[in-house]
Amino acid sequence: MVKGTIIKVAGPVVVAKGMRGSQMYEVVRVGKEELIGEVIEMEEDKATMQVYEETGGLEPGEDVVGTGTSLSVELGPGIMRMTYDGIQRPLEVIREETGTYIARGVDIPSLDRKKKWKFTPIAKKGDKVIVGDFLGEVPETELVLHKIMVPPTVEGEAEIVEIVGAGEYTVDDKIAVLKTAQDEREIKMAHKWPVRIARPFKEKLDPNIPLITGQRVIDTFFPVAKGGTSAIPGPFGAGKTVIQHQLARWSDTDIVVYVGCGERGNEMCEVLEEFPELKDPKSGKPLMERTVLIANTSNMPVAARDVSVYTGVTLGEYYRDMGYSVSLMADSTSRWAEAMREISGRLEEMPGEEGYPAYLASRLADFYERAGRVITSGSEERHGSLSICGAVSPPGGDFSEPVTQNTLRITKVFWALDAPLADRRHFPAINWLTGYSLYHDSIEDWWAGEISKDWKEMRVRAMALLQKEAELQEIVQLVGADALPEKDRVMLEGARVIREDYLQQSAYDDTDTYCSPKKQYGMLKLMLDFYDKTLDAVERGASAKEVAEIEVKDDIAKLKYVGFSKYTSQEEGAEEKKADEAIENIYKKIDDQLNALLEKREVT
Repeated sequence: MVKGTIIKVAGPVVVAKGMRGSQMYEVVRVGKEELIGEVIEMEEDKATMQVYEETGGLEPGEDVVGTGTSLSVELGPGIMRMTYDGIQRPLEVIREETGTYIARGVDIPSLDRKKKWKFTPIAKKGDKVIVGDFLGEVPETELVLHKIMVPPTVEGEAEIVEIVGAGEYTVDDKIAVLKTAQDEREIKMAHKWPVRIARPFKEKLDPNIPLITGQRVIDTFFPVAKGGTSAIPGPFGAGKTVIQHQLARWSDTDIVVYVGCGERGNEMCEVLEEFPELKDPKSGKPLMERTVLIANTSNMPVAARDVSVYTGVTLGEYYRDMGYSVSLMADSTSRWAEAMREISGRLEEMPGEEGYPAYLASRLADFYERAGRVITSGSEERHGSLSICGAVSPPGGDFSEPVTQNTLRITKVFWALDAPLADRRHFPAINWLTGYSLYHDSIEDWWAGEISKDWKEMRVRAMALLQKEAELQEIVQLVGADALPEKDRVMLEGARVIREDYLQQSAYDDTDTYCSPKKQYGMLKLMLDFYDKTLDAVERGASAKEVAEIEVKDDIAKLKYVGFSKYTSQEEGAEEKKADEAIENIYKKIDDQLNALLEKREVT
């Protein structure tokens, strides 16, 4: 055990001498109150540490004691439904122990040591197992069946020489004994894993399965694949947090990890209040049954903000290894980068662009590259995925600043939020002209096989229509819409229908908050066909003004609200059936009203 003495305190950064023998990223206990810290720099016998708690009152001369271990998280039953701080301390338990404010130096286990879990063995004595194999299972919540795996610290093939029977055990109880070539090892239901090291897997797979979010602008124009990476940059008030809430609620993943990294306390408070009230649309159970929250607000120690994203991604990898599909929301990575900048300044490192450390890009890459759809470790082949969505908060909405630019070099989906769209109350405020996704080609086969072969063609046509509208709007601002040819005026109307009736989506309407892929296809096909039919009517003599005033447009606008609330139990496909009926009626109305318009012109 290394024991040193504090010689300097600079905010969250503490320097101690007499620390020869310490290791990089070793956890230390600092001062009389034994604050939690981590070694981030070594020079001779001096160690520089970042402390994850408030350092006010620390004095030179106080002791620093090394623990010999790196910063790790506890992995085992009891993670779901929990709210942790950046270093996986359970906030609700801390409140019960110390009151509303977190006492410094508090040391409470991440997992409940007293609670007994119902363990059912899967493997048996004499079985040969390797890393990732299932030893047993525990019903962690009503929605999550927790798999107890052979931990990655076991090397090579091992034989089960002892395993407990079905019963109730704590996370500290021995459930199995494995014999390896080197020794025998006791296995408990929980184990630790360093947060800065990615958990192992067999093989990373191609991202060819879309992550269905139920948000039309995302699934249609800027889709993300399971195991993919996405970024949501946008100015204050553009809707970053609401989009992440929607993804957490509606995306077709099994586990949600939400990291509030340096966000304002009132926003994190909304998350803590809303998530326990949300229902899982698949089961009707509370969403928290498959969610873990990491709350690290802007008034918490800055160093803990730096590590909170690693804590979150490690928890995500753990459930991925069980074969689950996991989505991680990091809100926001800009605050994480600001924490890096502050600590880098305390270390007197050479600053990079806008004061950020030179290693900003590599740290962002290390984080996002832990996403992926993989073949997990284990004897039997099983797939798991970890999708990462990071919000970026560029100052003043300037996308040219370093955090946004470095994030865009790494992530494959760019959901660019637009302040003018948000000001017009167009939500989600994703700009369809500046956003992009690099997963279109890889997931095209899924859409063609599951939905329709003409999905790609429709998406391309709709995007071309919106781009043409943007070009025409410049002319309209100069000379007015009346100066445009009839066909161009019809094009503007067709684009407006897609923009307002398809891309706009209300997160607060029980029906419109989620739109299934089949309903998305039906809506978009109807709107493109509506444009084609109105264009044909103009070519046959109708005026653009008359076409724009037909009554069926109101039915098209209301189509997004046709279906059922996802919070009510309905037979599978009921929403699509009701939408299909409405779409069929609208087609008939379009034909009837356009034909009536043309007949009227012929008579006159």
